[in-house]
Amino acid sequence: MATRSHTPYDDRREALATYFDSTARQAWIDLTSDTKVSGIRATVRAGRDEMRKTLLSWLPTDLRRTQVLDAGCGTGALAIGAACRGAEVTGVDVAGGLVEVARQRTPSFIGHGRIRWASGDMLDPAFGTFAHIVAMDSLIHYSPEDLVTALAELSERTTGSILFTFAPHTKMLGAMHKVGKFFPKSDRSPAIVPVEEAELRAKLTRLEGWMIGRTQRVSSGFYTSQALELVKRG
Repeated sequence: MATRSHTPYDDRREALATYFDSTARQAWIDLTSDTKVSGIRATVRAGRDEMRKTLLSWLPTDLRRTQVLDAGCGTGALAIGAACRGAEVTGVDVAGGLVEVARQRTPSFIGHGRIRWASGDMLDPAFGTFAHIVAMDSLIHYSPEDLVTALAELSERTTGSILFTFAPHTKMLGAMHKVGKFFPKSDRSPAIVPVEEAELRAKLTRLEGWMIGRTQRVSSGFYTSQALELVKRG
């Protein structure tokens, strides 16, 4: 079997793993809990909560015996939400420290659902095939080309839908990122790559057998993210 060549995606993934397991680890743990945080991070928390609810609402209500991949699970809130609806979830993240937090936060009882936590590359085919894949704010750090390449790889292991988010390119978002450089280190988000929606949609046409479904933008203070649904053609 041919060895997969090293790509810019791999370099970025490794940098993110280092960031989230060191510099940002405690900040991310606080952000995804009910711990008091700064006003800036409170808006990000509220935005992420709304985005997670949106993505979960796009999944079937009854997920019993349904395989779901939470690609970039972080501290596990989305995976736990899906499992509570009966899904058999695989939660994967490059940051092993955050996966351990997710494991600790898993309720002792989640009904018919199950969660398998793992640290690693969400694109690793060894994790198997899924009915639905959700990548919430885990692809926003990659260039449009690398983002679509990642989606293409995920599409080969998906039978139903792929739900993902991207950072929409807007004048306001660009200005906010420039301003963000002046905030204390603890209040800075990792570098994200704003994407032109029209450009992204054009690139997604390369995914043969897939079509674009719903989309929803969430804006909350310093959090701006847009969800997009890819649906497998019948």
